[in-house]
Amino acid sequence: MPLRQNKRQPIDIDFTLRRVFGKKAFRPLQREAIEAAIEGHDVFLQAATSFGKSLCFQLPAVVGHGVTIVVSPLLALMVDQVAALEANGIPVATINSTTPLAQRREILKDLLSGHPNTRLLYVTPEFCQTDSFRENLQTIHLQGELTRIAIDEAHCVSEWGHDFRPAYKELSWFRKELRRPFVPITALTATATARVRSDIISLLGLDPTTLKKFATGSARPNIHYEVRYLGDCSMDPAFPDTDQLHDLLCWLGSIHGRRVARLTTQNNENPDEPAATPPLPPMTGIIYVPLRAICSELANSLSAAPLNIKAVAYHAGLSASERSKIQALWSSPNKFLTATKDKSGNQSQPPAFYIVVATNAFGMGIDNPHVRFVIHWTPPRSFEGFVQESGRAGRDGRAAVSLVYYSPQERDRVFDRMSRDQEWQIDGAMQGKKRKAPSHEDLAAKVRNQEALLESFRKVVKYCESTTRCRHEIIREFFGERDMFVEQRNVQPTQVHVDDATTTSMCDFACDFCKEGGEAVTRRKELSGAPESSLEDFVQSGDNEVVKFHDGLGDFTGFRAASLIDVFRDIHR
Repeated sequence: MPLRQNKRQPIDIDFTLRRVFGKKAFRPLQREAIEAAIEGHDVFLQAATSFGKSLCFQLPAVVGHGVTIVVSPLLALMVDQVAALEANGIPVATINSTTPLAQRREILKDLLSGHPNTRLLYVTPEFCQTDSFRENLQTIHLQGELTRIAIDEAHCVSEWGHDFRPAYKELSWFRKELRRPFVPITALTATATARVRSDIISLLGLDPTTLKKFATGSARPNIHYEVRYLGDCSMDPAFPDTDQLHDLLCWLGSIHGRRVARLTTQNNENPDEPAATPPLPPMTGIIYVPLRAICSELANSLSAAPLNIKAVAYHAGLSASERSKIQALWSSPNKFLTATKDKSGNQSQPPAFYIVVATNAFGMGIDNPHVRFVIHWTPPRSFEGFVQESGRAGRDGRAAVSLVYYSPQERDRVFDRMSRDQEWQIDGAMQGKKRKAPSHEDLAAKVRNQEALLESFRKVVKYCESTTRCRHEIIREFFGERDMFVEQRNVQPTQVHVDDATTTSMCDFACDFCKEGGEAVTRRKELSGAPESSLEDFVQSGDNEVVKFHDGLGDFTGFRAASLIDVFRDIHR
């Protein structure tokens, strides 16, 4: 396909970066990805959380003409990005379920004017399915004002991804219908395996002859990855939750003690400095828990502990205003310090830690680069989700910690919950009550996605139970970073760009295995009561053996084989 040329000199890009976005320099691969987009290439970008992927379609939209359509899966993420762009003086708009009718009409009037002022329009994938939006988009395209399509969280297009959204598959309409002139597509994701990458490229119709691919490593070199096996610091086997809380408080206490000692040493080394030193801002962290009830219970327990911890619960059950307030104060320690001053302007003693205890409702759009730790209270339900959530620590480039609490008992509970969810979703789809009966393709897609989720959790188990390998290396292996993009056909080496600094195999003691050694990690695991065969037992668990299916829909291994066989029998009747 012919490229839509829109070349600019590098000085334009650097000037826009500083003047409009307030950033001093590009991160590795950002410049290359932005230049490829401006030159009119299809672009695929896989980069870790905190890379700054949104800049790779926002900056081209500013320096070029016309409109960039941005497809985003979450309303909260969309609103945050729109607000940030508006703060930088960039003409941006969004049309979603909360947009008033009058405002929607004004936005469309501008977009259809033939010379729109709007540079970026944020929409949901479901809105892209509507006939009215497609008709308006075709009009903008015929006017020559549709510059590019940016698809954020592109892994949602794949049934083998952890966040599959059926509406994402319909985004293939862009490439099928908007052909002349050619409209380039930028697809972005933080978490995609080799299979998901292939799906993104094929399902979105990215042109292999002009496609430019960019990738950074998924494991973050500044994050120390650690697994804590419940039982390491056991006080009473009858109360494992108490043991876990005790272990967490001991860990937080040691961190705070080192922080205070470092400040005391600095004051002693500078005796001529004023004695009154500004209070240390609270250290921010996230603890992910599986249930809302645990959010409130754990937040209350941490706040009651004698460590001066401020802990707040965050989940979908809170109102939008409550969630926004929590995120705003937590994201800015300086704002929080101001909020803790009394009426006379005196600073009260700030907490040592400001911790958000959250379900996975807390995540997308977090604007806090100074998160020092992310803790998973139980094993995460997907490996991609784990990497994305732990990657919210240390976005300022400084040292941070990812900690997972693990036990065979909790592993089995998570697996049972996932198995029940799988059976419930498949049964619901099969019954088709109060809605149109699912098609063969829809039902098969649901089965594939459920199996992908189970496979992803198996990788979580493998990560947690491993005592013989670097955890950074396990993460890289999961995402296929040793052979990043080699599996893609018809792509020349000059079209592939990988940041080698983030894909090296050296951990530099940034995980418990490399720091403590395999023997020490194995001893900790044995203390927890997890037998060496637990992973194999887990893989073979259930009433039925593991079965391979060869049904033309793809090969996959199924837990609960009998129930899945019933599904396939119904599909093929």
